[in-house]
Amino acid sequence: MEPIENFDPQENEDLQDELYEHHNIKADKGQAPLRIDKFLMDRIPNTSRNKIQISAKTGSVLVNNVPVKPNYKVKPNDEISVVLPYPVREIELKPENIPLDIVYEDDHLAVINKQAGIVVHPGYGNYTGTLVNALMFHFNELPNAESNPTVRPGLVHRLDKNTTGIMVIAKTEDALAHLSKQFFDRTTDRRYQAIVWGDLKEDEGVIEGFLNRSKKDRKVMDVYESEEDGKYSLTRYKVLKRLGYVTLVECKLETGRTHQIRVHFKSIKHPLFNDPEYGGNLIRKGTTFSKYKQFIENCFSICDRQALHAKTLEFTHPATGERMKFNSELPADMVEILEKMERYSSANS
Repeated sequence: MEPIENFDPQENEDLQDELYEHHNIKADKGQAPLRIDKFLMDRIPNTSRNKIQISAKTGSVLVNNVPVKPNYKVKPNDEISVVLPYPVREIELKPENIPLDIVYEDDHLAVINKQAGIVVHPGYGNYTGTLVNALMFHFNELPNAESNPTVRPGLVHRLDKNTTGIMVIAKTEDALAHLSKQFFDRTTDRRYQAIVWGDLKEDEGVIEGFLNRSKKDRKVMDVYESEEDGKYSLTRYKVLKRLGYVTLVECKLETGRTHQIRVHFKSIKHPLFNDPEYGGNLIRKGTTFSKYKQFIENCFSICDRQALHAKTLEFTHPATGERMKFNSELPADMVEILEKMERYSSANS
């Protein structure tokens, strides 16, 4: 079963853009009314009611091809499917000795500072070298690590491959369910820092819209005006530093959609610095004369990814009830870009 909170096939840039049926069960003609979470718990091995409930809340449990809630009562001859956004795999995921930057750990959870270039979870085309492979090596008893090789053990949320920063990892089933619910209920506080092209007009602002796959390129997202075309998204931002050609902003996520920050800033014509999917790898501010062009190309080589960092994460500890907040410093590549931009802007103002 899918243990991840609020999981959506749109939320995964590394997987094929379709759903795969992992379980199909037909209720017999004499089936008495029974909640679907109880019904499936008795029929799917190595799962729990919590996992089923979370899967149902995210639309992964279908009855007669229609998503249902966990309290749906199964009826005679109902055809029940559990669909997930990655193919069923027979190959077991293997632990890999990939270094992790662990900033906090106890018996219930771990908090890591993710590096750039690592895919968070296994998916289509990425079955090795992922964060999950690293977690399986470092934490041998993470939830679901052995019971079901198709899931991503211990993961509660995700970051894009080239986004750095703070992530929380659950080490027990209880912690996984508790943390997942916090993300689902949006009681966590996630703040990112990003370097965006140009000089934003306002010191603070809100970007919102309905996100879905682009009709021109299914690998990226786009902002639509109608809820019929996508899922609602909202990002709050405030300016931290203006550097003329670029701006450092803090972003607070009110929703957690695929590429949300990246596509939101593109939509207001301030894409993230060196973001290849959303046009940030082109000169978007300033002239194109040779000296400036060379300077920008040099900056691109220093920060060869979208300039986005998950700086802080706040949540309630699943066992103690304590409110915990973790902060990570900006990575060296983003710091160097800010310093170079500040010097260049000052020299050419």
